[in-house]
Amino acid sequence: MEATKDFGLRKVSSICSISEMDDFDLTKLLDRPRLNLKREKSFDERSLSELSIGFGLTRGQDNFDNAYSPGGRSGYDTPASSARNSFEPHPMVAEAWEALRRSLVFFRSQPVGTIAAYDHASEEVLNYDQVFVRDFVPSALAFLMNGEPDIVKNFLLKTVQLQSWEKKVDRFKLGEGAMPASFKVLHNPDRKTDSVVADFGESAIGRVAPVDSGFWWIILLRAYTKSTGDLTLAETPECQKGMKLVLSLCLSEGFDTFPTLLCADGCSMIDRRMGIYGYPIEIQALFYMSLKCSLAMLKPDTEGKEFMEKIVQRLHALSYHMRSYYWLDFQQLNDIYRYKTEEYSHTAVNKFNVIPDSIPEWVFDFMPTRGGYFIGNVSPARMDFRWFALGNCVAILSSLATPEQSAAIMDLIEERWPELVGEMPIKICYPAIENHEWTIVTGCDPKNTRWSYHNGGSWPVLLWLVTAACIKTGRPQIARKMIELAENRLHKDSWPEYYDGKLGRYVGKQARKFQTWSIAGYLVAKMMLEDPSHLGMISLEEDRQMKPVIKRSSSWTC
Repeated sequence: MEATKDFGLRKVSSICSISEMDDFDLTKLLDRPRLNLKREKSFDERSLSELSIGFGLTRGQDNFDNAYSPGGRSGYDTPASSARNSFEPHPMVAEAWEALRRSLVFFRSQPVGTIAAYDHASEEVLNYDQVFVRDFVPSALAFLMNGEPDIVKNFLLKTVQLQSWEKKVDRFKLGEGAMPASFKVLHNPDRKTDSVVADFGESAIGRVAPVDSGFWWIILLRAYTKSTGDLTLAETPECQKGMKLVLSLCLSEGFDTFPTLLCADGCSMIDRRMGIYGYPIEIQALFYMSLKCSLAMLKPDTEGKEFMEKIVQRLHALSYHMRSYYWLDFQQLNDIYRYKTEEYSHTAVNKFNVIPDSIPEWVFDFMPTRGGYFIGNVSPARMDFRWFALGNCVAILSSLATPEQSAAIMDLIEERWPELVGEMPIKICYPAIENHEWTIVTGCDPKNTRWSYHNGGSWPVLLWLVTAACIKTGRPQIARKMIELAENRLHKDSWPEYYDGKLGRYVGKQARKFQTWSIAGYLVAKMMLEDPSHLGMISLEEDRQMKPVIKRSSSWTC
């Protein structure tokens, strides 16, 4: 399919309402004036030194969210772009684009997404021939960065249309705001008609609804608006309703005493039983980011203002909770190790009554004196100390992590390179669970054996998220090193879904080949390094009024 050359979109700064929140009190958005557009200089019009993108600097993130993120041609098919920024296109870039285009799915002759994997060698197709919401995100970003927004627009409209369908598992009706995990286009050659079948979790392994789908849809809608400068899509009644339905599910009142979202196991990228039930970091980070995106895109009408007020309140509570109770560095680990238990009062230090003897032995050796991360889960008497890559990267991109915490996460990756990166970036989680714990936590899952798949496997798709986090924190050299590692194997191994082993040395035992998001993740990472202004599509800046007062010392000052 030929790339669209001229879309007729307004080449305006997408700062407009979307980035008005940055560096200001969120409450000011409730009374913001309607869309005040002005032209900002794009990356092409500025020098590297003016942008301060962090090549050798430490605070390169300040201008990205305010920069127009143009959807110009990048990498493949654009030698001028590569020459301008002194990047030589890698030979596998063109082949990656060819593989990505082979995965396109069409509905009534219009592209609406990409299938999960294009692996003809596999005997079992299962659901890898469907368009997954979370899987399509890196593909969508690749097309946006390459100046092809039409497919992204089609996808956003098709999925929000599916959201309105009635959703049932057995005799139970799901919430109206639930987004599908995936959908499949069925072609009838006799009648020359196309139809769509959606899966909201009723066909998934374990029958779990995808909590993350709605969040990714909102984040992608903001990325589309940011990239194209086209505000009309987000302002359509369909998209406004779609956002509000997702928000209604998440902001409804219940019995929770925490601002985090309570979730079942298998509700996100880790879609099998892996002990992430409760309040997993991935969902909380995506929830936070989607709230900030929604706040910028909702129309301030009567209903919209009510949602905006709820969002502002939740953002303040959520940011404080996550930064205070999920954050772990050397000093905080030492504090937890010395916790007293059975405290009953408002002044309790050990608020969740975590028993120090429950701290796993591995974390004491894993935690460096310089560095830190958001742990996997916090709930009464339970802390999951595992490292999860996606949640920590999204925390950086959404500015859920403070600048100091973001730098500490990057420090941790550098300090624990063999464990988290190894020979193929990057571990989805660390460490793997094994032996008796594996039996109890996974239910003897044969796919999630130690150092495989979700249980400590290495996932190339995460390359785009890590690259974005590296650029935002002024550490592009880390991303460049990871990309070089991936280039040694990915194409030769036919773009597998994941790698196995402590170092990520072996192609996963059940990994599909030509996995679309492995291909797209690589392309997005390459294009962001080539033109860092693309980061503006998926990066949000910190609101200064939301910083909590954390009185303990932090490892990054050691």
